Amino acid sequence: MTMPRKALVTSIAFAAAAATTSAQAEISDGEVRIGYLADMSGTYRDLAGPGGLTALEMAVADFGGSVNGAPIVLFSADDRNSADVGANTVREWIDQRNVDMVAGLVASSVTIAVTKVLEENDRLGIVSGSAASSVTNEHCTPNHIHWVYDTYPLANGTARAVVEQGGDSWFLLTADYAFGHALEADVTRVVEESGGEVVGSVRHPFPTSDFSSYILQAQGSGAKIVGLANAGADTVNAITTASQFGLTQSGQQLAGLLIFLNDVHALGLEATQNLLLTTGWYWDMDDQAREWAQRYFDEVGSMPTMVQAGIYSSTMHYLEAVQAAGTDDAQAVRAQMASQPINDFFARNGRIREDGRMVHDMYLAQVKTPEESTGEWDLYEILSTIPAEQAYRPLSESQCKLVQN
Repeated sequence: MTMPRKALVTSIAFAAAAATTSAQAEISDGEVRIGYLADMSGTYRDLAGPGGLTALEMAVADFGGSVNGAPIVLFSADDRNSADVGANTVREWIDQRNVDMVAGLVASSVTIAVTKVLEENDRLGIVSGSAASSVTNEHCTPNHIHWVYDTYPLANGTARAVVEQGGDSWFLLTADYAFGHALEADVTRVVEESGGEVVGSVRHPFPTSDFSSYILQAQGSGAKIVGLANAGADTVNAITTASQFGLTQSGQQLAGLLIFLNDVHALGLEATQNLLLTTGWYWDMDDQAREWAQRYFDEVGSMPTMVQAGIYSSTMHYLEAVQAAGTDDAQAVRAQMASQPINDFFARNGRIREDGRMVHDMYLAQVKTPEESTGEWDLYEILSTIPAEQAYRPLSESQCKLVQN
């Protein structure tokens, strides 16, 4: 059932009056309360941000605005990419608003801090924006699920493909926090396993506006490939600076290890053409994806990133689990979510493992040339599918406390 977003506020405000006591018996406070936490104004604004909140609102509206008669209530906040701000916000949401589930969660440092709060208070979190594979490895908890992607398949996809094409010497430009460190480690592993070598690396503060000194170090390394282990505006600024310094013209190649649709759109095909990337979803990959993406475009005016699509997908799966379980208890809902496969417009062959990782097919893509593109958002060609069971870290290598090896 589809509800216009304008009707959502009315549904949330007045559904409680129509809900029966018995239908809400197992829903705490008689409401399903969801908090959306993300970078709403900074480096990662465009990959999740306000657009991710719109995707969440679409999911709630499509679900009907209530679960078993209990209205769905939304809160949102800007974490400003600060672990302290994020953790304190969620703690306040739990203490004062009794929030059941936290969605969004973009910067990995914020996510790691927030999931500790969720575990302490036995609430649920669904991580859609963060990249660090450590989120469901050494930082796993029984209180969160990692939905869209992580650094393990990014490395398995992009880095392996680049080495196989002859890019066997690398210099890594890394964001100096949890996400960048995890991506650097995963890429180094894949490059070396594939017979290549990482000849040097440099870490930059997060965020950074001036990449001049880092690009000069990359040029001086003599590496064939300069791997960008960063994201969002940092990636855009690094690619722009590399272009200004003539990095690719001098024979080196850039490898964007976490590239989002909005990054390619902002930079343009002239600057990004032929760039290899790994993605968890693309708006033009099939009819289901196109149908949902067009609905999102009509709301926002831009095509969704994989994170924004994942926020909708994960929210629907969560609400379906609350409905089936008849409760918003974190452990009961998590168990119900894990018991159901995920095959929707976003995920193919998806399932939630015991470590909290939602594994699903990933895709190796290449940015089109200006000549190949037929429209403003016709930006990727999907080259191959990375099957779910091959894309993510095997449980046999897991350091998660929830996994029995």
